[in-house]
Amino acid sequence: QVQLEESGGGLVQAGGSLRLSCVASRRIFSGNAMNWYRQAPGKQRELVASITSGGSSSYVDSVKGRFTISRDNAKNMLYLQMDSLKPDDTAVYYCNAEVVVNVEGAKRHFWGQGTQVTVSS
Repeated sequence: QVQLEESGGGLVQAGGSLRLSCVASRRIFSGNAMNWYRQAPGKQRELVASITSGGSSSYVDSVKGRFTISRDNAKNMLYLQMDSLKPDDTAVYYCNAEVVVNVEGAKRHFWGQGTQVTVSS
């Protein structure tokens, strides 16, 4: 049973744009924070952008002003608009859901399979 599924990756030249999409099951999307992570070859997975259920967003410094995270709560969709792409943005991008599982606030993370983004110089 697929809970999260990304799409929209591809090959783009430096300075170009891509829009990633993630469709989520309602059970893990509704009311929960959603994130985009990325992992480049030989590097640790890093948090790129986050958005709360209410729409507040945050970004890692390296993408501020270039990436925009958004969500459509009616469609259970998460997006990442990536503009002014750089070769350093090359990575596999993962959709992530933080699901609160008990009254104490413990969270469980759900992951998509990832989508490759390659930025050529």
